Amino acid sequence: MTDRPLTLMAVHAHPDDEATGTGGILAQYAAEGIRTVLVTCTDGGCGDGPGGVKPGDPGHDPAAVALMRRHELEASCAVLKVSDLEMLDYADSGMMGWPGNDAPGSFWRTPVEEGAARLAELMRHYRPDVVVTYDENGFYGHPDHIQAHRITMAALEMTALTPKVYWTTMPRSGMQRFGEIMRELHGDMPEPDPAEAAAMAEIGLPDEEITTWVDTTAFSGQKFDALAAHASQGENIFFLKMGKERFGELMGTETFVRVKDATGAAMPENDLFAGLR
Repeated sequence: MTDRPLTLMAVHAHPDDEATGTGGILAQYAAEGIRTVLVTCTDGGCGDGPGGVKPGDPGHDPAAVALMRRHELEASCAVLKVSDLEMLDYADSGMMGWPGNDAPGSFWRTPVEEGAARLAELMRHYRPDVVVTYDENGFYGHPDHIQAHRITMAALEMTALTPKVYWTTMPRSGMQRFGEIMRELHGDMPEPDPAEAAAMAEIGLPDEEITTWVDTTAFSGQKFDALAAHASQGENIFFLKMGKERFGELMGTETFVRVKDATGAAMPENDLFAGLR
């Protein structure tokens, strides 16, 4: 054992992603005295601007949006008690197929080796015991999420570190429950077309394939407040429309797939640091 604190590193694509999938573990492990490092890869410039101005619409200023979202990210990190925030500041690529995918400086267009080398330097500095990012499809196919996955896995190969590595996911049972709640909240919500419904059915994993279930219910209020800190994107953060109590019921457990491990900790787990303490 050394005097170095146990360290969690979460690698996310945009400001607000840290709260949605990992706000619970960031808050919980920070409260346990674990060092929490958040790496945010893009500037979020393809988010909504003031007044809900959408990307590509008149008056949308990506640089101004990026600055606003940085302040919101810092506020979210304060709520979650994140120890260290690192921003790679690549340009937000937008959704798959948007013009921003191919814009100079966009994260999606950045060579994986370049982004991975920068992230590897951060890994060598912080020496994380646990690394969390997305799966190969970026959970739902967003180019910046996919790229965050790629540079994370490549960065790990560039270092001599052997952290436990996890990909975020959702149980299919939770996705089904989420759909039911959305229909409760929006009774007039139209049924999705068959192609959209089929795509939604593929998000997440069957419950039995999830290796790690972390009950962060006690920190769901912090997670909600961290999401709420991203006020400029409130129109797109549908979880906030549930209210804190319902949010805690649905989002109080965070789930992961363990993909690298040198501890031999038994699965399923209820702690990302199982085998390390």
